[in-house]
Amino acid sequence: ADVAYLRSVLPSTTDDAFFDYLATLDASEVTVTAIPEGSVVFAKVPFLQVKGPLLVVQLLETTLLCLVNYASLVATNAARFRLLAGPDMKLMEMGLRRAQGPDGALSASKYSYIGGFDCTSNILAGKLYGIPVRGTIAHSFIMSFRSLEEVQPRELPPQAGGDPVDLAALAVSWLQRVCDLLQTPPAKANQGELAAFVSYAVTFPCDFQGLLDTYCVRRSGLPNFCAVALALHQLGYQAIGVRLDSGDLAQQSKEIRRVFRACGAHFQVPWFETIPIAVSNDISEQSLEEFRREGSEIDMIGIGTNLVTCPLQPSLGCVYKLVEVNGSPCLKLTEDEEKMTIPGMKTIYRLYDAAGHPFMDLMALEEEPSPSAGQELGIHVLGQLGETTKVIPTAVELLHRTYFRDGQVCEPLPSLLEVRTHAQVSLNLLSPAHRRLHEPQPYPV
Repeated sequence: ADVAYLRSVLPSTTDDAFFDYLATLDASEVTVTAIPEGSVVFAKVPFLQVKGPLLVVQLLETTLLCLVNYASLVATNAARFRLLAGPDMKLMEMGLRRAQGPDGALSASKYSYIGGFDCTSNILAGKLYGIPVRGTIAHSFIMSFRSLEEVQPRELPPQAGGDPVDLAALAVSWLQRVCDLLQTPPAKANQGELAAFVSYAVTFPCDFQGLLDTYCVRRSGLPNFCAVALALHQLGYQAIGVRLDSGDLAQQSKEIRRVFRACGAHFQVPWFETIPIAVSNDISEQSLEEFRREGSEIDMIGIGTNLVTCPLQPSLGCVYKLVEVNGSPCLKLTEDEEKMTIPGMKTIYRLYDAAGHPFMDLMALEEEPSPSAGQELGIHVLGQLGETTKVIPTAVELLHRTYFRDGQVCEPLPSLLEVRTHAQVSLNLLSPAHRRLHEPQPYPV
């Protein structure tokens, strides 16, 4: 069918033998070597090498570039957010509504996870790839309630067993006590919001969470959440967190933590002081830097638009170039020096210093002898081709592995979790001077 379609769109003078030839093509003569998925790769280093009949490897060009460009871009963007957030902050990808269509959204969820995010709000990504899924209560759910009379059912049995309790009535009694502690009028707490919290808590008593900013965090969302959470606690359950979606997130998180600590101490509920606080609302790299600079009590960050659309660099320019034909090296000469290619099939080595950090990637022709640890090497740094530099690596790593040969996958393909773990290890091996996001020290190749 594909050959028939090509016959319909190519010139009518095209030789029939060409279409007969296309029908015989297969990948059995193709060999693919690559740097393992999840590795840190630097500019000019060929991370994928394809050998085979010229027409076959030419046909693979667009497909391979499509597969690696967006994937590498999103994983890199996610890694930048992870580096800024630090290793302990929970990061949730929630970009489905902003992504470039459903395919882009699914890819973004997958590659954000590789880049260091902990979970996704994209349920399909969880189903297909095994990525942990997390989400929070929605504004529209809270706004759909008007009063406690709408809550059905409203009774909840204690976790230890016993007769069901009217959770709505119990929450109202706790609201008065919480408002007395916070010195805020109970009448200012929105009744529809309280009803939404109660309804959610009855349905998910072991996973109760609150979205605090539908109306007013201080006068409504926070006291309503505390009232329902303390009512649940009285029945043996424990709330799992809150989310903020507007305003000064860092400052509000500190105010919320103070309230949680006050409630925990006053009502003698120690775990209340450590209820996780999640934030969202167009989070960017600048937002994370501000959180770190100002200090915050944030435990989890949901990032969407600035993660999946990569606004700081909307595309990645990986290229696929011919470097050798029948053993003869090829060199693309162009007036744009950046587009000049480096001829010949290459072997790639990563050189490590005594501290265990990679300090240089070395490209050599396939037939050149392999460098070894402790050996002095005379190298030319790209961009400084007139100079020779001497280096002595403490360790040498061969980066490329053969993944496909004779029509078969010949290297076990890692799971998504293994790729994610490898990506974090690769990033952590880099020297802090190379890893910093502002004015990093260039990594030589």
